[in-house]
Amino acid sequence: MRQPTATRRSTPAWTLLITGAAGFMAALDNLVVTTALPAIRQDLGGALTDLEWTVNSYTLSFAVLLMLGAVLGDRFGRRRLFTVGLAIFTAASAAAALAPGITALIAARAVQGAGAAIMMPLTLTLLTAAVPAARRGAALGLYGALTGVAVAGGPLIGGSLTEHISWQWIFWLNVPIGLVLLPLARLRLAESYAPNARLDVPGTLLVSGGLFGIVYALVNGHAAGWSSVPVLSGLTVGTALLLAFIRHGSISRHPMLPMRLFHNRAFLGINAAGLLMFFGMFGSIFLLSQFFQGVAGYSPTEAGLRMLPWTGMPLLVAPLAGYLSDRIGGRPVVVAGLALQAAGLALFALMLEPGVSYASQLPGLIVGGFGMALYFAPAAGIVMSSVAPGEQGIASGANSALREVGGALGVAVLGAVFAARGGFASDRAFTDGTVPALWVGAGAVALGALAALLVPGRRATAPADTKNPAQSADDRVAQAPAAV
Repeated sequence: MRQPTATRRSTPAWTLLITGAAGFMAALDNLVVTTALPAIRQDLGGALTDLEWTVNSYTLSFAVLLMLGAVLGDRFGRRRLFTVGLAIFTAASAAAALAPGITALIAARAVQGAGAAIMMPLTLTLLTAAVPAARRGAALGLYGALTGVAVAGGPLIGGSLTEHISWQWIFWLNVPIGLVLLPLARLRLAESYAPNARLDVPGTLLVSGGLFGIVYALVNGHAAGWSSVPVLSGLTVGTALLLAFIRHGSISRHPMLPMRLFHNRAFLGINAAGLLMFFGMFGSIFLLSQFFQGVAGYSPTEAGLRMLPWTGMPLLVAPLAGYLSDRIGGRPVVVAGLALQAAGLALFALMLEPGVSYASQLPGLIVGGFGMALYFAPAAGIVMSSVAPGEQGIASGANSALREVGGALGVAVLGAVFAARGGFASDRAFTDGTVPALWVGAGAVALGALAALLVPGRRATAPADTKNPAQSADDRVAQAPAAV
């Protein structure tokens, strides 16, 4: 049985720097394209469905392959697969920048998502293994803060590059960063493996086909007709394949996602909350970034700046969220964050109309941003502490996958609501479509807050033995042993 290989070259600081930078790039590319969508549409053409696929081709391939990436890393070496994923992501970023048409861009984004799916679940595993237990909470908090910075910077960086250079530079930006990280990963990360890791080809095919069928149907439902054969087939076959995937994870000896993990309340609650959070957040940002430019008349850079009270709040609130999580436990912080994010979207839906002033938009932006910041800081720690060290790779992959599934479904569902109730024909039509979509997003995030209540809270008594399966997730955050 192979064990993680420790080297003196691998230090917590280097591991945090390398994995944090890689995670930052992958998270950034979820949102960096949003403020560039009007420019891409003007330059390459395409309808609403093409814009949705520009976003969803990345998030969907990312979500579908994340768990496979985690298993490949466990089996063939986490550092090795991390560098493979980083190389694919870097090359696909260059291909996206060079795309001659919307179809080529969508294809490059799909490959980009595949590269991110290979490297992302391994970032938390590598980081958890490299950082001693006493400092792991702080390291994971910094990692989560970097993700928050990527969320904050996505619309602004995308808008600034689009306005002052060209939209292609939102992808060129990744290339030099990737080229620097590749040799550093080789020199400064320790190799590690998981015992008895196996590939699950049937599970991969089932979840890939199921997610693609459902997202395809949601994105194309309005244009093709919800009763059309392709759309009904996508929904029916996709749902059947996902149900088969759940059954496969329950009865197979070595599934890519063991359904028994969801018997743990902490794992079930934080994953359901993450899926619903990203559903509401990504779907809303997809529409609001276009509202700021198409209806409010802001330039790409101005749109990114005006979204900073929402997307940039993690920069200010993450330290407070980490402190609160250490003091009172992760559950109340996550629940409060999701409730505030839902309230922010609801405030936006109440005041959104053509000609609305920016001052009227600020309450929704600030409340939503504060809530998002509270969610990000403790979420990673809850996930990693809810499973045994040997399963942290697949747990990280599953959590990231479900969040990305939520993002893809959010863009598809809120886009479908927008198309059914409004459109691009006029400012009024755009607003008429966006408002009901925001209410759907707010409702999804509110359900996420309820789901987060499943996470066990911090006990008032002394911490239990770490081997006790009933121990709370918050207790295990403080006591989790170093992964070896």
